Amino acid sequence: METTPLLESAHSRHPESLHCPRRSSRPGRESSSSPAVGPAPYKEYASINWLQNLVRDNERYRRNKASQRGNLTANIQGHLATWWDSAQGWIIAVIIGILTAGVAFVVDVSVETVADWKEGYCISNAWMNRRSCCSPDLTCRNWRLWTPHFPFAYAIYIIFALVFGVIAAGVTLTTKAELPSLQAGAGTEIDSDRLGHNSDEEIDQSSAAQAETKTMYMAAGSGIPEIKTILSGFVIPHFLSFKVLAVKAVGATFAVATGMCLGKEGPFVHISTCVGYLVAKTLPKYEQNEGKMREMLSVACSSGLSVAFGAPIGGVLFSYEEISTYFPRRVLWKSFLCSLVAAATLRELNPTGTGKLVLFETNYGVDYEIVHYLVFVLLGVCGGVFGGVFCTANFFWSTSFRKLPLIRRSPLLEVFIVVLITACLQYPNPLIRDTGDIMMERLLVDCNDVNEDWICQQEAKLSGKGTYYAWLISGTFVKLILTTITFGCKVPSGIIIPALDAGALFGRMVGQIVPDISPGIFAMVGSAAFLAGVSRMTVSLAVIMFELTGEVNFIPPFMIAILTAKWVADSISAEGVYDLAQHIIGHPFLDAEQAVVKLRAAQNSDTGCPPVVGQLSPPTSIMVKLMARLDANHSLSIVHFRESLLQLESRGLADLGLVMVNEQGVCQAHLLEVTFQSVLRILDESEQAGLSELKLGSDRISHLIDSSPLCISTGAPIEYAAEIFGKLGLSHLIVVDEETAKAVGVVGKKRLLKFLDSLE
Repeated sequence: METTPLLESAHSRHPESLHCPRRSSRPGRESSSSPAVGPAPYKEYASINWLQNLVRDNERYRRNKASQRGNLTANIQGHLATWWDSAQGWIIAVIIGILTAGVAFVVDVSVETVADWKEGYCISNAWMNRRSCCSPDLTCRNWRLWTPHFPFAYAIYIIFALVFGVIAAGVTLTTKAELPSLQAGAGTEIDSDRLGHNSDEEIDQSSAAQAETKTMYMAAGSGIPEIKTILSGFVIPHFLSFKVLAVKAVGATFAVATGMCLGKEGPFVHISTCVGYLVAKTLPKYEQNEGKMREMLSVACSSGLSVAFGAPIGGVLFSYEEISTYFPRRVLWKSFLCSLVAAATLRELNPTGTGKLVLFETNYGVDYEIVHYLVFVLLGVCGGVFGGVFCTANFFWSTSFRKLPLIRRSPLLEVFIVVLITACLQYPNPLIRDTGDIMMERLLVDCNDVNEDWICQQEAKLSGKGTYYAWLISGTFVKLILTTITFGCKVPSGIIIPALDAGALFGRMVGQIVPDISPGIFAMVGSAAFLAGVSRMTVSLAVIMFELTGEVNFIPPFMIAILTAKWVADSISAEGVYDLAQHIIGHPFLDAEQAVVKLRAAQNSDTGCPPVVGQLSPPTSIMVKLMARLDANHSLSIVHFRESLLQLESRGLADLGLVMVNEQGVCQAHLLEVTFQSVLRILDESEQAGLSELKLGSDRISHLIDSSPLCISTGAPIEYAAEIFGKLGLSHLIVVDEETAKAVGVVGKKRLLKFLDSLE
């Protein structure tokens, strides 16, 4: 079976419109058009082939159907097996939802209790938080402050915050892991330019020199950038283990309790994904198929945000809009069920004691007028400015302060400094002293009763509001500064609640100058605008906000503020916080739409010719080592087969796989790195059985080989390759000569990402 190019070159397709020079079939020799010499791209990450996983799942399905043929007993067993196969995903979705809600309940209750210890304790039960201790006694006689004196209370608050911060960072640092760049049997995709100019001995030496590691703290941060990387088709070992789940839950509890500008909502998404992975891997259908596993991880992500905000629909949309790369309808339906079960279970567990699913329920009892649309637009503009400034400032902070040798060696020191600064700045301001969710609840208050909250008492004053206004203004700027230096610390942390808090502070301040309407309305809309500016979420955020507050009538203001904030933020910083975090950490991620935009901008200014696939392919001297030639019977010598695989591993070329060609040089199959060890075992067994060669279609190895790899012409624009990688989920493309269809190269997704990075 001979393969033909999937896409022709731009020259052959449009000769009358593009006068581009024809490319040589030896792309590696064109040094003038090749990317700059550099290290092997994303050498710590393995990539999966979605299309190959789909083929394997289809084969498994056909085997199940074939088992139904035979006598009555076999027929019944086959139908039961088919039913069980179809039901597994739904059952797992329910289990994930229940377990995620259980973990969220423990974390929610623990956070509130531990955070309240900074100010006092319950004399009837020291393990009870202030809300539970004071209910139903409104005078709160059972709650005892550590001291009524401000200086001593201030000092105690700081000491507790520092202790909690050290605990949070300490447990997080236990998840330190090294991602090896080169392992035995796990080579990397070597930079084609470097290889094009080195001898074989130099290649071996440079490969050995690259046997370094990348350090990661698996439980640090929100986990969302890493999950996006995993769901896009890459592998981060140990990131979803039970240890990481436990540490994330404990670390998030103490990190939020410090009062730092972070939330537990992002960590909940990571926790739910860990739960999804641990549950799904108990079934071979998901454990043995990376593509199916990622479908269940997308399902699990929805339950994380569902329990974080009591927003089951918003959780589904968040997984679809912000995290997942591949989200077919079957994943949508399972996500809907998982998110529903998680929200319903958490409601029954009732961690807040209200018995309600809505976290920040409001009922303003007034409607907005047409003139208020201008205020909503203003909030959107300010939210966009906040988000753009935050993303730019956090990127600068992460690439400057966190690169200092002392901070890189001692992440615990950074956490200690940030907690100290946070406690010192936040405690004097009564508006931002509490944890983020409590603060958000207070800022949305409608003030129907003057004694309902300290905020209501201040706003009820006829004069002397200057101090209150100062707290609102300073609180907004303090939140911006503290959130900038906090996001990225080595503790479990999310960005959603801090952004909502800053927006609520600013919106409440704006509401003071708008007459005849509750300031809480503008706090609510402002929080949505600020979060949109930071994260660039749109549809999912609008739904989350009305589920979070129960205010369906305010969906239009939410949408106005969110869209305005996104447009303004995009003009300041092109990427949202999660995309920037991926860039800072160095995780690979392919956004096909953004890739096409970059590639079109990279066209030759003189000729208008786009960069072509040949620029990404290894030189001919390397392709010789990457190819195995089959005989006329499509067979390959076992000795030669083994030598080819071992040579690729020893030289650090295994990530490109082994390309099998016939006597005419046309590609017949592609063997991926992940199957190398299995193939080597089969070769040993075959040799022991007395065989000297293996046929390509042999039952022994046919299930491990991609016998129909997709090909692309060497002169095709790279944007074609970007679209194929992004939409089909491939890990590699075979590059063929546009005239003879002979295999002349192989391009991996990581090599494409390296090229895209060089265009920035």
